[in-house]
Amino acid sequence: MKGCSKSAQEGMTLIEVLVAVLILGVGLLGAAMIQLNALKYTDSSRMTSQASFIAYDMLDRIRANSAADYTVTPPSSPNLSVTRDQDLYDFKTNIVAFGGATATGTVALNQRVYTITIAWDDARAANTTDAAEARRTFVLTSRVAVDPLTTTP
Repeated sequence: MKGCSKSAQEGMTLIEVLVAVLILGVGLLGAAMIQLNALKYTDSSRMTSQASFIAYDMLDRIRANSAADYTVTPPSSPNLSVTRDQDLYDFKTNIVAFGGATATGTVALNQRVYTITIAWDDARAANTTDAAEARRTFVLTSRVAVDPLTTTP
């Protein structure tokens, strides 16, 4: 049963199709931007996790060799005969491997509390080209030695 009028529309016009394609395209571009941001922040989170693993590894090495002074400058070459030097060399090597040549790591000691700091460039997730704004830092602080018991006479 067709309508009596010849001017009745039976399909979509080209303008309606173009508007529908435009709306679909804008929606797909939005979804692509969300996916791109998710990839950036996932990479940044992975780097923070990696810095955490490196810092905890160093803290475990300090606990295993608690008599050594780990606040010295890391050596530039491996030294398997001195545990502390090898630990510090591995620490430095792991940081450069994960964060690049600009990544840094330090070990500080203050009243039996070690502070391990790892800093790296995370410009991709920071959405900036300014190096100071893109710098990320992970800090781990832990007491390594137990305070000796004191007895009063």
